[in-house]
Amino acid sequence: MELSMSGGALRTFTRCVTCLARVGSDLVLQAHPAKLELHTLNSSRSAYASISLARDFFDEFSLSAAAAADSAPSSTPLQCSVLLKSVLSVLRTPTAALDRIAASLPNPDAPKLQLTLHCLNGVKKTYWIACSAESEVQTLALDRSNFSSRLAIRPRDLARLLSNFQSSLQELTVIATDPAAGLSNVGVDGEIEGKAVELRSYIDPTKDDCDTRLHTQLWIDPTEEFVEYVHSGDPVDVTFGVKELKAFLTFCEGCEVDILLFFQKAGEPVLLVPKFGLDDGSSSDFDATLVLATMLVSQLTDSSVAQQPTTSAQRAEEPRVAATPPPVPENVSNHTKIWSELSDVVSDNPRSQHHPSNWVGADEDDDDDEDEELFVQTTPHYMD
Repeated sequence: MELSMSGGALRTFTRCVTCLARVGSDLVLQAHPAKLELHTLNSSRSAYASISLARDFFDEFSLSAAAAADSAPSSTPLQCSVLLKSVLSVLRTPTAALDRIAASLPNPDAPKLQLTLHCLNGVKKTYWIACSAESEVQTLALDRSNFSSRLAIRPRDLARLLSNFQSSLQELTVIATDPAAGLSNVGVDGEIEGKAVELRSYIDPTKDDCDTRLHTQLWIDPTEEFVEYVHSGDPVDVTFGVKELKAFLTFCEGCEVDILLFFQKAGEPVLLVPKFGLDDGSSSDFDATLVLATMLVSQLTDSSVAQQPTTSAQRAEEPRVAATPPPVPENVSNHTKIWSELSDVVSDNPRSQHHPSNWVGADEDDDDDEDEELFVQTTPHYMD
């Protein structure tokens, strides 16, 4: 295998290697007659990234006769595995100082991959990177049509949304609801302000500091933040790693393409690919895929009917009629019901400031204070 690249292709190749290095530690190169594929898999096998570079991406791309015969569609492509940190150390030279980069792998059994940097000042740097004996990587082929939900977002908009979360956050939960499921809030001017998507920081409940950690939730209007949003039916949620998501975000932002995210439900993988505007990507000379594993346990709990806090009368075992909760659509996510609390409807959610437990005198005997006027203890933020 012999190849070389320069100019914009050289900068894109550097972004590819940097993105893959933030996902896994080993880089598997697979050379086909029409393209070069770069694969990596993280140590926990929860994230898989693949970048395909077409033949037109390179200034020169050729396979030897023997390698081309071995790389037929019916056989295994020419491949080798190297450490990503070794490739990154070679690419430490700024791309602005490089004229071109050449790579050479004489045969599939070659012990080392040769990289040659041709600098603009005439200096020529040659590196030999040892190939690993184990170069196999599992190739994932996911059909996009099997995913029932998807969203497309610009990298800068996604970076702005993620900036609201702690930098140390490891997992993120995305909750998607149907915009036409009655979860919208009617504004003052009569316009419907639907918050159909929620981003939530996931904190492991088994950790001791779970209650003291900062929990962040964002409710998003898809028409304002997303380029495309498709979801119908019951609410679904997926929880996946943030580190790999940020790596793919940086790659797409550098390539000036949008991010297209496919998902289905908790426990099913999440697929991220670049969105090439109105084009389907067939005319592009590169493509990328990021597959992330999701948590098996859904974060959507069936607690639509919250129990009312115990009062002094209930502690005295006095009979009391339980309040009837307001009707809730069956496909409404319990995590997005907070938008209904912004209205004047009294909620049975104890966290709501409309709940009787937040009233003055709620913990006193009702017989003694039945003529006393009730006052709200705190002023809601939306009334300031």
